[in-house]
Amino acid sequence: MKNIHFLLFLFSGFLLINAQTPAEMASAIEKEATENSQLPALAHELMDVVGPRLVGTPQMENAHEWAVFTFSKWGISAENEAWGTWRGWERGITHIDMLSPRVVSLSGRQLAWSPGTSSKGITANLITIPTMADSAAFAKWVPAVKGKFVLVSMPQPTGRPDYNWEEFATPESFEKMKAERDAMEDAWNQKIRNTGYNSRTFNEALEKAGAVGIVQSRWSSGFGANKIFSAGTKKIPVVDLSLEDYGMLYRLVENGRDPLIRIVAESKELGRVPTFNTIATIPGTEFPDEYIVLSAHFDSWDGGTGATDNGTGTITMMETARILKKLYPNPKRTIIVGLWGSEEQGLNGSRAFVEDRPEVVEGLQALFNQDNGTGRVVNLSGQGFLHSYEYLGRWLEAVPESITRHIETTFPGNPGRGGSDYASFVAMGAPAFSLSSLSWSYWNYTWHTNLDTYDKIVFDDVRNNVILTAILTYMASEDPEKTSREKAVLSINPRTGEQREWPTPRSPNREGGID
Repeated sequence: MKNIHFLLFLFSGFLLINAQTPAEMASAIEKEATENSQLPALAHELMDVVGPRLVGTPQMENAHEWAVFTFSKWGISAENEAWGTWRGWERGITHIDMLSPRVVSLSGRQLAWSPGTSSKGITANLITIPTMADSAAFAKWVPAVKGKFVLVSMPQPTGRPDYNWEEFATPESFEKMKAERDAMEDAWNQKIRNTGYNSRTFNEALEKAGAVGIVQSRWSSGFGANKIFSAGTKKIPVVDLSLEDYGMLYRLVENGRDPLIRIVAESKELGRVPTFNTIATIPGTEFPDEYIVLSAHFDSWDGGTGATDNGTGTITMMETARILKKLYPNPKRTIIVGLWGSEEQGLNGSRAFVEDRPEVVEGLQALFNQDNGTGRVVNLSGQGFLHSYEYLGRWLEAVPESITRHIETTFPGNPGRGGSDYASFVAMGAPAFSLSSLSWSYWNYTWHTNLDTYDKIVFDDVRNNVILTAILTYMASEDPEKTSREKAVLSINPRTGEQREWPTPRSPNREGGID
């Protein structure tokens, strides 16, 4: 008898949870997201403990294992689905010191997939690139790089961002600086073109000529911010220096001071390693073969710890899943969390998923993707689906006005062609939507920079996005109608004057890091 009463109690609880109105569920979601937020803890574990998540690194593997473990703690089934392999590489210690004309440690790091050095490093002088008439002149000069580090970036005329100049400089001084900088950039670009190489092939040419290393500085137009990408060499290290230290070295060389530096860059090659998507699933009870996908790319560049690109998108979707599992454990449609690998190299993880899991693409009710930073969601496009306003508008009605008042919508909009993982699904004609965020100086300060770290997260805005995503997911699951995939007649491209066409699917690179 006690067992029967207990089962009746559980069943009544199930009915109570699933009988809530949209307003009641929205209120419960907002309360849980606000009063029991796990966002700071998730961010700490992912950014501070696991760290950056460059595809092919042990840190990326650790991240996948951590995500599966975290989902399992919440009672959510999750697994890592392999979809290819990548060049395995592990970043080690980077130390860059100037030994002459004075001794000072410099601020910089090796680039991703840079060849390493011994623990003793490489000690050598530096050389800058002169202006040459053509590729023949470059071929005659290039043997001069043998045994030296080569400075390959234009020295910036100012380390102050434009907004700082605009605030403090006279208008005349600001305009003069910009004109001088534009002239320098034009001259520098022409200098590189005259060599017969481009930015992608230039380092390789210097390597073949006997340079012992490459020193660059890819400033991101913000105080202390540099873009950190890949090395592009096979045997010699490539490091990125801060604007300040790079400019100092460049001036020393140009003024005949012949600086001497030592670079220690202890990275490791790990051979071919598998690469994954982490897929978590809350099964649907009424329409199990229809899906809502919570989408975020899991990988990052590794100059910082990948906090806003895309740690914030990742923890948004994980926290959304946690809340829904607690408040809405028996959704009508299956809810999938997709944490994609190798987005940064061309949406590879999500493109592999749409090839490998066609049943999800076929049964997709909606996908919500968050990628571009820590800000609250401010834009939502219908992605070219003719009737997207009908269902997205209906779902948004349940979201608190305090959230929707920030959001501008565009219907039916144009389909995304790249940029983030929702585009992999849109290309298949499946209703996938980008939850596009407020900037928070994303491009200058955190997008692929050394400053993309935990402290840049704005947790109030991320929590805002969790509430939005959870309510949209609940509404999409409860909707008695399947979403329409009818495509709108696309607009004219003002640049070409031709009518836009729907994007076509592209296959992933399943053997990454191969030349």
